[in-house]
Amino acid sequence: MDDTTVRMTLTLIGPGTLAVFGCVFAAAWAIDRKRPYLLLLAGACALLVVGACVQIVYWPRTPGANALVSCIFYTSAVLLTAEGLLKRSGRRLGLGWGLAAGAGIVGLVWYFYYVDRNLLARVYVMNFGYGLILLWATVRLRHLWRARFVDRALFVVLLAFSAQFFVRTMLTIGFEAPPLGARAFGQTLFWQTLQLSMAVLGSALAVAILAVAILAAAVMDVIDDLRRERDSDRLTGVFNRRGFEERAKAIFAGEWQRPLSLVLCDIDHFKRINDTFGHGAGDTVLNLFGALLAEAAGPGNPVGRIGGEEFAILLHGQTSADAMRWVELLRAAIGEVSFGEMDGKMQVTASFGIAEAMERDTLSTLTKRADARLYRAKQGGRNRAVAFEGTPIIAPLQPDDAERPHGPRAWLGRQ
Repeated sequence: MDDTTVRMTLTLIGPGTLAVFGCVFAAAWAIDRKRPYLLLLAGACALLVVGACVQIVYWPRTPGANALVSCIFYTSAVLLTAEGLLKRSGRRLGLGWGLAAGAGIVGLVWYFYYVDRNLLARVYVMNFGYGLILLWATVRLRHLWRARFVDRALFVVLLAFSAQFFVRTMLTIGFEAPPLGARAFGQTLFWQTLQLSMAVLGSALAVAILAVAILAAAVMDVIDDLRRERDSDRLTGVFNRRGFEERAKAIFAGEWQRPLSLVLCDIDHFKRINDTFGHGAGDTVLNLFGALLAEAAGPGNPVGRIGGEEFAILLHGQTSADAMRWVELLRAAIGEVSFGEMDGKMQVTASFGIAEAMERDTLSTLTKRADARLYRAKQGGRNRAVAFEGTPIIAPLQPDDAERPHGPRAWLGRQ
């Protein structure tokens, strides 16, 4: 195999790899169009392939124009990659910032060709510029380090990919300018080594690792969405019975620490609401009630709709007495929530049963105690809570009797 064939093969490794991953990203987006970042990454791969082909076929034919055109494609691809990675996490690179960075890189490449002919400077401008753009995106994605394993892996790979622009460039090129003659420069060991490192390490291996990490994260995103859809109640947005029980059982199966309290609640006279105002009004009550419970419980405390109008909340770090105070604040807040067409016609209330987990408790035994206390609360007149056995049923508080430092609107996040 002659030198020309070897060099051509090496130069095609990168574009071929990028084309494959670009097709994969595009296909993944076509299957699940809720993830536009996949389309951005497919576009980035396409731009990189075009930029590489511009150099391989050497069009435009003039060296300066070729350098500028390929630089424009490469720079656009890097910016699109950063935008896609940030968009996945709900962030943006920013159009103004991206245009400024891109214009700066292309402008410097133009300057170091037409004004101050310096190949070494052009190589450093492009590689260090791309490294800085991706490093900035990595810094903005540092929250991934505290997320799932696949997200942490993506963060590490992206950080390493950003750093390799600096390390590889310095190790491969050094700080001495190579010969300026195109033919002489193309025959140097420096250029052949640079092509090999960029083709095998830069374009193939590094890009492949980053692309695989992104695809793995995208697959996990899809799986998590399917799991959430399976485990969520579509009407209220909280967990359904299956989702709540899975998370509660996982807590009991692990090293859970006391105190831990289960609250079961039931909307009072819900059948009367449906019969009087219609099922649409009933759905509105369930939706607002579920949202209020989720806001009041806060993160880390699973809330589930486990029956028609029955809900369950597992409160970490709460004794029965703590949970009782929380419930009383919640009941007072319910009295202040607007339930649409029912306002002024019928008050929405709820009954609660509370049980604190003991050392040998399972979810089943804890639920039985909480359910028995919920039954006592309903038998005692509804709109009240029961947390302890053998104690009088606590009369319902009036809204002004409970301290509400944040109020129901802060819990609910709406009128």
